Amino acid sequence: PKKGYCVLCEAPRVKYALINEFKQRFTVVLMCRALKVSRSGFYCWLNCSDSRWKLKRRLITANVLDVYASFKARYGAPRITRELASLGISCSKNYVANIMHSEGIRARNGKAFKYSRHSPAMINVARNVLKRQFAVDKPNLKWVTDITYIWVKDKWLYLATVMDLFSRSIIGWSLDLTMTEQLITDALNMAFVRREIAPGLIIHSDRGVQYRAIKYQDLIRSKGGVVSMSRRGNCWDNAVMESFYSRLKVELIYAEQYRSIEEARSGIFEYIEVFYNRLRRHSALGYVSPAEFERIGA
Repeated sequence: PKKGYCVLCEAPRVKYALINEFKQRFTVVLMCRALKVSRSGFYCWLNCSDSRWKLKRRLITANVLDVYASFKARYGAPRITRELASLGISCSKNYVANIMHSEGIRARNGKAFKYSRHSPAMINVARNVLKRQFAVDKPNLKWVTDITYIWVKDKWLYLATVMDLFSRSIIGWSLDLTMTEQLITDALNMAFVRREIAPGLIIHSDRGVQYRAIKYQDLIRSKGGVVSMSRRGNCWDNAVMESFYSRLKVELIYAEQYRSIEEARSGIFEYIEVFYNRLRRHSALGYVSPAEFERIGA
């Protein structure tokens, strides 16, 4: 058997659960004999299974929520199950469906959804000026921005970030309980305060409704910036920001399992402002931190 694997606990879990349910009415000895299981196996299951299976459920739930958020609520249980399998997490479609039902989430691409020729997704869309040209030889020439979802206890927390592609530094960010135009403008305004920019700065995002807002785009143009957007359904057009969110979740969110908004806010502040920007060695920067790269390149 593998390390940490209890043979006695694995096989007859249903029978053990039944014994546990009726142990106030019948003796454990009698029920074990009737169901042809051992007492030692039952007590082993009683002592270790509950916490182990709750932990497994909690970890898989966190991954289900993250995949659901990463694909912007477009995936149901079958596709989420396949995504989890690609990450090395094995579970059934029904198990994922049960988690989604418990968490109150469902795919939004049901049969009742209709596209029209006047779909909002086609309104106020900018062309892809960035064109995956992520390499930059000076700061404040190309910025990328996006929103990610973070599940904290029983609600979503939304994080908007702005990255300078020159150093991969996060120069603006904002957290909120709602995913609004204000969330992304707060992040962008933080970047504007911190940086000296010149006309022609490219600010790239996806086609999310927040980024198509007229006030948001007017803010960029008022600074002499150029609005750029990914092509429809092409996440690779903003791959650098997607990569940052992936590392944030692996290195912080999954590890900490925050139980409150305040804890999450404090942890994200420390991760971005202290660890990521100033300490974390970045492979694309020759394994120096964004702050050090900007100091050297300045």
